[in-house]
Amino acid sequence: MNNHEMDHSHEHMDHDAHSHGSGSHDEHKGHASHHEHMIADFRKRFWISLAVSIPILLLSPLIQEFLGLGTALQFSGDKYLSFLLSSFVFFYGGYPFLKGMIDEIKKKLPGMMTLISVAISVAYFYSSAVVFGLEGKVFFWELATLIDIMLVGHWIEMKSVMGASKALEELAKLMPSDAHLIKEDDNIVEVPLSELKSGDKVLVKPGEKIPADGVTIKGESSVNESMLTGESKPVTKKTGDKVIGGGINGEGSLVVQVERTGKDSFLSQVIDLVKEAQESKSKTQDLANRAAFWLTIIAITGGAVTMFIWLAVMNKDLAFALERTVTVMVITCPHALGLAVPLVVAVSTAISA
Repeated sequence: MNNHEMDHSHEHMDHDAHSHGSGSHDEHKGHASHHEHMIADFRKRFWISLAVSIPILLLSPLIQEFLGLGTALQFSGDKYLSFLLSSFVFFYGGYPFLKGMIDEIKKKLPGMMTLISVAISVAYFYSSAVVFGLEGKVFFWELATLIDIMLVGHWIEMKSVMGASKALEELAKLMPSDAHLIKEDDNIVEVPLSELKSGDKVLVKPGEKIPADGVTIKGESSVNESMLTGESKPVTKKTGDKVIGGGINGEGSLVVQVERTGKDSFLSQVIDLVKEAQESKSKTQDLANRAAFWLTIIAITGGAVTMFIWLAVMNKDLAFALERTVTVMVITCPHALGLAVPLVVAVSTAISA
């Protein structure tokens, strides 16, 4: 689903996979906390909107009839209470979609957010007009359930993206923050990883992480590369063997000649693959957005045609024609698409990562 709202969150999460120093760790934490905040926001909006939707459903004449309650829950002014509760759900629960619609229209790319916003806005403003005197039916329960379903869909989708984001964060943590550089006079100095270059010699002490991809030129040890290669047992390394940055040195000391750093390193390439997995839902989103764009056009066109036929051809009054126009436009926004697309995206992103 879209969702440009999701796209904006991705922009915030554009990780610099090529700098693995402590600054990068902070950057990953910042992105993760931003995303966690957004997930918490959708979760909170969903549960609060759902709680408010229950009385809206119970106050709906159609739901009362369906449950066989008769007039048991009807009272003087019930439509005004329903209006107030629905207003809260529309402005509070519907806020991310209304904001998303504005962003989509600014980019001239109407998609899922525009489709949802058109449906909930038409349902809300028409139903409000009916409460205050226009002849017709209210669509408050349809409005509330649509917003609830869209919120839970977004919540599920964002959690899946967060999973891929956490995978990136864990990968970034594999690199140490500095290295023991052996200078030409054999003195050893501590340098940040960003200062390492191909050809440098570094000392890796027992228990330390290997700072860069390279080849062992002195010493013998076993290196645990399981988090990088999946190999469960530590691998013996001696002179001439290649080592991977992020591996954990065992009991011996090694002198490693650096071959690849930064974006060329094995770990950076793995991080890039995870980023690709995180962004792999774009094809699903593009398809959903195209569908949403055409559904929006169909909704507006269908509404206009309906209005024209009932007014001009069938000679019905405005209230009658408007009720049918709104019905067509609300029905055109599919609840199922709003939940199905995020679920597909969530599963595919998790599998890719």
